[in-house]
Amino acid sequence: MQYRTMPKSKDRLSALGFGLMRLPQTKAGKIDEDKALAMLHFALDNGVNYFDTAWGYHGGASEPLLGEFMTQTDRSKLFIATKLPCWLVKTRADMDSYLNQQLERLKTDHIDYYLLHALNARSWKEMLRLGVLDWLDNSRADGRIRHIGFSFHDEYSVFKQIVERYDWDFCQFMLNFLDTQYQAGMKGYKLASAKGLGIIAMEPLRGGKLVDHVPDSVQAVWAKSKNDWSPVQRALNWVWNLESLSVLLSGMSNMDQLKENISLANAFKTGQIDEKEMRLFNKARLEYLHRIAIPCSECRYCLPCPHGVSIPSVFGYYNESMMFGEKERHQKEYRNWTPTETRASKCVGCGECLSKCPQHIPIPDWMKTIADYFGD
Repeated sequence: MQYRTMPKSKDRLSALGFGLMRLPQTKAGKIDEDKALAMLHFALDNGVNYFDTAWGYHGGASEPLLGEFMTQTDRSKLFIATKLPCWLVKTRADMDSYLNQQLERLKTDHIDYYLLHALNARSWKEMLRLGVLDWLDNSRADGRIRHIGFSFHDEYSVFKQIVERYDWDFCQFMLNFLDTQYQAGMKGYKLASAKGLGIIAMEPLRGGKLVDHVPDSVQAVWAKSKNDWSPVQRALNWVWNLESLSVLLSGMSNMDQLKENISLANAFKTGQIDEKEMRLFNKARLEYLHRIAIPCSECRYCLPCPHGVSIPSVFGYYNESMMFGEKERHQKEYRNWTPTETRASKCVGCGECLSKCPQHIPIPDWMKTIADYFGD
């Protein structure tokens, strides 16, 4: 296993981190503990030393599983990361309550890497109001947490505000060869690097969408490569090629995925991606982006919709389906994650959004198309 040094803590962390959000499950939808524990032991035995979980993963069962694993091994050999569920925090006392419960779940007296989970503009503002930065300082001083960071889901301007407000040790955000200008993106990567923050990459495979069904036009780009890489290897190598990257997180669901990722981490060599190969990544990115049907920039000027439609989010699900195909998969995601009252079918065609859209998108027409497409 290859290791990278965290800039501030100087810990040597494995280039591959184990994300405990997609563990093997039983038919009843519970974590298959025997299989999951076997994977964790295999990972540690083969050099993985960074294990990332969170309060809500697997309905709250992920942290206790990691805690059980730590009773079966040498705690000093691994670094654990978990996160404060910011959306559940209503008072400062809640912060202590969740952290103390997490320590109990994890069967440890300290957490190596502690994150504010899934920060966006709204949750960041609320956490500041509740005094989270002072609380983080106190929690580090009393020894319950050692290194402080945040995970992120919003646009770059919000990321910049957060980075510049506090002396963070590390940050975690989506990094893959497609989303270089989405959310924090490469601008966020460069800022975090310049500030000396450790960088944890999540969603390197875009939830599997970069590898499950690669469009023919993208495969034609990869056919020009001198490297006979699998889609998984190609996507992971792009992330590992980032010089300031600390850890690439992967949520692995079975032993085969784990073994493959460990093998790829061991095989990666700095400099494998030369200028010619990087141009192919750029061409592949453009091929994906050309498949987007609606030129929505997610500026949100169209909101609020008087009838409650979450216009940018609805457009996002449709564009994802156009980019990656797999209509049924995206239809399921749309129905699972879009509240009924905010779906495309709630559009009445009032047209109030039309004058607000800088891209001049015919929003009501698209809402009808999307409602029909997803069977809304």
